[in-house]
Amino acid sequence: MTLTASKQSPRVAVAGGGLMGRLLAWRLALRGLDITLFEAGSLERPGGACWTAAGMISPLSELVHSERSVYELGLRSLVLWREWSGCLQLLCGSPVGFRQAGSVLVAHGRDRSELLHFQRELQAKLDAGELGQVRAVAATELYELEPALAGFEQGLFLAPEGDIDNRRLLPVLLEVLRRLRVSLREECPVACEPFTIFEGDRRQEFELVVDCRGLGARDRVPGLRGVRGEVLVVETAEVQLRRPVRLLHPRYQLYAVPRENGQTVIGATEIESEDMSPTSLRSCMELSSALYSLNPAFAEARILETRVNCRPATMDNLPVVEGEPGLVSVNGLYRHGYLLAPALAERVEQLAMRQVQLLA
Repeated sequence: MTLTASKQSPRVAVAGGGLMGRLLAWRLALRGLDITLFEAGSLERPGGACWTAAGMISPLSELVHSERSVYELGLRSLVLWREWSGCLQLLCGSPVGFRQAGSVLVAHGRDRSELLHFQRELQAKLDAGELGQVRAVAATELYELEPALAGFEQGLFLAPEGDIDNRRLLPVLLEVLRRLRVSLREECPVACEPFTIFEGDRRQEFELVVDCRGLGARDRVPGLRGVRGEVLVVETAEVQLRRPVRLLHPRYQLYAVPRENGQTVIGATEIESEDMSPTSLRSCMELSSALYSLNPAFAEARILETRVNCRPATMDNLPVVEGEPGLVSVNGLYRHGYLLAPALAERVEQLAMRQVQLLA
């Protein structure tokens, strides 16, 4: 059932209209709260990492280089994405492009040790009952999973993993917020304090402020930094991947995520820099050559778009969820935005509702 806020509903400000802000505005509006969403830039075409990302939901792939807490949050997010994607489609009538078909990892023969090392590292971090999520596949089964990878002799199949099309999801969330009569304020940078939003010299009072500003929240998150990422979007009818594919290499891990209309989002770069200048020639060459090595037919793909953005990260690359009277904040999702957002949104929703109920 769709709920709308009444005049007596507690007024809640959500600062930041990226993925997390939209999810929280939606979830809290469904609770019958009077929500105002503030976004420093455009809501139609967000400027943050949520618009740039490939939308991978890969708890197993990330476990090798992350804390187990990231993996556990990612598993919860997969459950929520399945549920929430269906809810959003019912509310809006448009699918959000969620897919849970697993992911495939491969390496060229000379880099086969990278694949073996990845498998050992991953299995060492999993409990005995979780090992079945990772399966080594030989050439025949690999071909059945991904015919476009015919040149590889072995790989790993991570069955639970998924992805979501961010360029479909974010507009759907925005439309749902409009239907729920959320007050939308774009091109409106704000500062956050307990119970208070500052829009320039204008002070606005709320029963609760939820801070999802990402890098805009440096004033409240010590040590917050940006980590640059670069991706390419290519188009070809010659190669049809069925699911996200990762190519393991001693210097980088390329990911290729198939989208509709023959498009593929590819990336690998992670640079300790907040430089927002266009994609470098070196990155384009490395990404393109790695993609070509997946399947030579990618040579005729057309580059449709290059994307650059900075992900908000804490000093330990772990997310932060904090609450105090009148203010709840979430930040530092790093490269794990779509992996962690639903699980963290669930936590923030619970914190927010406790505060609102205490005021009742």
